[in-house]
Amino acid sequence: MPLTCLQLGMLIVIVTLLTAVKSTATTMTRVIPFKGSIGVTAVTSLDDEVFVACQNSQHIEVYDAGSFTLQRRLTVPGLGAYCFGLAACISDNCLYASDWHNDSIHRVDLSGSNAVKTWSVAGCPRGLSVNKAHNIVMACRGANKLQEYTTHGTLVKEISLEQAGLTKPWHAVQLSTGDYVICHSTSPGVVSVVGVDGQFVRSYVQSQSSDVGQMKYPRSLAVTKNDDILVADSDNNRILSVDRSLSSAQVLALSVDGGIQEPCILNLLSVAMVRILHFYKSKMGRTFIIRDVSPRSTTYTWPIVNLQIKSNQIKFIRHK
Repeated sequence: MPLTCLQLGMLIVIVTLLTAVKSTATTMTRVIPFKGSIGVTAVTSLDDEVFVACQNSQHIEVYDAGSFTLQRRLTVPGLGAYCFGLAACISDNCLYASDWHNDSIHRVDLSGSNAVKTWSVAGCPRGLSVNKAHNIVMACRGANKLQEYTTHGTLVKEISLEQAGLTKPWHAVQLSTGDYVICHSTSPGVVSVVGVDGQFVRSYVQSQSSDVGQMKYPRSLAVTKNDDILVADSDNNRILSVDRSLSSAQVLALSVDGGIQEPCILNLLSVAMVRILHFYKSKMGRTFIIRDVSPRSTTYTWPIVNLQIKSNQIKFIRHK
């Protein structure tokens, strides 16, 4: 029987959320070790399911969010070695996977047929997000563009970032205003906002009074209902909270044993949790960790996005 992504090298730790928004710590309650290693490249959630893409695999593994047991595998024919973006749409009941090698997007039906539709996109697609129109928004790093498609693969909008003087987009999310916030995987890192016409609106500039410092290779964004922004500041090993005007930022205080190392994927889960996919540096090299964690600060209020937690248990999965 084939091994799963999780069985190929994770230490699964179930932790219990002590309180809701005002939680200041988490408690480890159980440890389940596995052996091996593999690279997880993308994670997303929908209802009570968690979707995991792994390197060099044409399968998306689907886990139960409560028990984190493998439920099924979704076969995606032709999916390349690196899927850097997964996004699920509750309205169209489907999953999207970006295909960096083949410059394409794969749409997987989740209603039972598991039918896959594939279409070509601009060069080197990275991160994905679903907007309020239920369209898929992607950052195409190689083409230096944003593209928006309907669930049927019809191009709705294409924005060239060259006119705004921006490069190397990694992830983009549409704000409630219609503008797009983008993280650019550069050093110094950039978080910018462009209009629907592609014109530059603003970008985060470090304040002289701020001790946050410069970002380095930000890889993912999550946006709250108030358009405040969380940024996975990868090479600085931290998560930043940036206000909607991009005028100020602070480091998000997270209760995580061992700290955060090279965060590269963010998912908001509820008012009390954020999911972080990041690297773990060990003697054997770099592997991945998936963590669901609670912020220490009581100043953040987040809407439920994609996954609704129905119990007081959350998951902490470490590659060993």
